[in-house]
Amino acid sequence: MKAYVFPGQGSQFRGMGQDLYQASEAARQLFDQANEVLGYNLTGIMFEGSDEELKQTIYTQPAVFAHGVVLALTTDSFAPDMVAGHSLGELSALTAAGVLSFADGLSLASVRATAMQRACDLTPSTMAAVLGLTDAVIESVCAEITEEIVVPANYNCPGQVVISGSVAGIQLAEERLKAAGAKRVVPLAVSGAFHSPFMEPARTEFAEAVERMTFNTPRCPVYQNVNAQAVTDPAQIKANLIAQLTSPVRWTQSVERMVADGATEFFECGPGKVLQGLVKKISPAIPVAGI
Repeated sequence: MKAYVFPGQGSQFRGMGQDLYQASEAARQLFDQANEVLGYNLTGIMFEGSDEELKQTIYTQPAVFAHGVVLALTTDSFAPDMVAGHSLGELSALTAAGVLSFADGLSLASVRATAMQRACDLTPSTMAAVLGLTDAVIESVCAEITEEIVVPANYNCPGQVVISGSVAGIQLAEERLKAAGAKRVVPLAVSGAFHSPFMEPARTEFAEAVERMTFNTPRCPVYQNVNAQAVTDPAQIKANLIAQLTSPVRWTQSVERMVADGATEFFECGPGKVLQGLVKKISPAIPVAGI
């Protein structure tokens, strides 16, 4: 069974999607539609923008979304038995699986990015990657810090969990996690604490946009970040997509569940190779490639 996975923020690079645009009339039409939907020249930023421009959340999320979805929709061999996406990538996965139209998915990616950036601007907050500890130890350390907000945000693969919270909370957690045996705690260059309570204003704003959109039944099961389970009910998909903004990305658990449910090969659909690396660490015996 073929599993297709879609990356999130952090996979972007200058020139992403340009080869697709030049090689395919269908891709050109979708990219041109993206510029119209957004009301600005997204392809200009993707193909020729500076690294700094591409790093801005308001541009990164629509760019990564557009690249992954256009790649899926214009690849003849795209025939998923199951899909999943990491954080923002869940929107890409839903769109590629037919839950959302390209225009609606892109609109939601833009709303999500703007809302998250606004939430980041309200209160200084940050994230850090924790290497070399079990999930249980990290969860325990975070739970013991009650004077600040600090929570597990991304379960990326065994031995790599990203935590999210207040600046002071992350600093406190870093000390305690190192004392508990972490190999490294690496601060991330992000604008705020994604997938944490700090994103509650963004969740509210995003929810209003989601509720206005039509969600269809997907062509195959979608494994969502919030519960790492196969979901096909449009109402449940909506609820999980909204909850994701303040909940952890259970990527390790999602890949494990996909394998348990019969996935025999994985394909990463989007810029970069981040998810290929994570899948190899989660399920080393399962073949994984990019498309």
